[in-house]
Amino acid sequence: MLLKEVMNAIEQVAPLHYQEEYDNSGLQVGNPMADIKGILLTLDVTEPVIDEAIERGCNLIVAHHPIIFKGLKRLSGANSIEKMVMKAIKHDINIYAAHTNLDNAPNGVNSMIAEKLGLQQTAILAPMQGVLYKLYTYVPASHTELVRNALFAAGAGNIGKYTNCSYNTEGIGSFQLGEDSQPYIGTAGGPTQWEQETKIEVLVPKHLKSQVLQALRSSHPYEEVAYELIALQNTHQELGAGLVGTLAAPMSETDFLPYLKERMKTNCIRHTALRGKEVLKVAVCGGSGSFLLPQAIAAGADFFITGDFKYHQFFDAEGKIVIADIGHYESEQFTSELLARVLNEKFPNFAILLSLLSTNPVNYFC
Repeated sequence: MLLKEVMNAIEQVAPLHYQEEYDNSGLQVGNPMADIKGILLTLDVTEPVIDEAIERGCNLIVAHHPIIFKGLKRLSGANSIEKMVMKAIKHDINIYAAHTNLDNAPNGVNSMIAEKLGLQQTAILAPMQGVLYKLYTYVPASHTELVRNALFAAGAGNIGKYTNCSYNTEGIGSFQLGEDSQPYIGTAGGPTQWEQETKIEVLVPKHLKSQVLQALRSSHPYEEVAYELIALQNTHQELGAGLVGTLAAPMSETDFLPYLKERMKTNCIRHTALRGKEVLKVAVCGGSGSFLLPQAIAAGADFFITGDFKYHQFFDAEGKIVIADIGHYESEQFTSELLARVLNEKFPNFAILLSLLSTNPVNYFC
């Protein structure tokens, strides 16, 4: 199996288009045409993890956190990043990272947390904006169904849990046929042509733009395909940061805290003052989620679970919510399990291994 096949499988679930601007998800070290013999899944890439991959016969490490965020100017072993890259290259180890694209994806990192906590009726806390297009195209009546179905098959026309969504308007189009044209209707150099057409309108997600336009051109009968592709400011309700959902039944705060500790396998929870209220609605964000506190409060969440809250940020709860900081590693530790699901579904007979090492740099004395 080639590395590019593994990359495609991951990017179908978490397209690189949806990573944050600061991020560097994707192939870190290696060649997309490399023949992959085994895959090791981990949260972080460390030198011991590379050693583990070598020992367990895996020449691909798939991690959540990238090891390269900024451009490397040299490979001299001057720091841990350079040393790891050099060791990976020396031992033909490929490294791939699925970071904020997996955070923002449907059924991504935050969905995994929600699953562990048994949250239901989940919704994105901060839906992504600027990742949708509206496609308008004009098709002769004889080919309307063919073109529409081709657009649907390419991934256009999805709205939330609904598929094959379109709006269609009947009208009459006109066009003058050039002398050197090869028209589907009419004669080159002939008079202005009037044709009964259907205007088809569909939504197109950013990562499928190219393949939808390819489907349009290949299915449309006209020599010159008339269309408009317009960027929208609409939010995408299935993509974005954080998640909010409800527990199966309300719990007291004093019952919820040990439940949270057990379900998320954390040694310690830093939290703001309890409010003496039942816990039903819970907001979550894997990794560093303090930026989502206003959204968690606006969503009416009783608890906000994430990591990396700073001292002064805890004051921002203002008694409106309970902040529960379970740790960065702890909030994302099930990401390898998530990646294993994705890859095992696509490659059920391939060696996909979970790292046996904890890469958490934080230790606790309890």
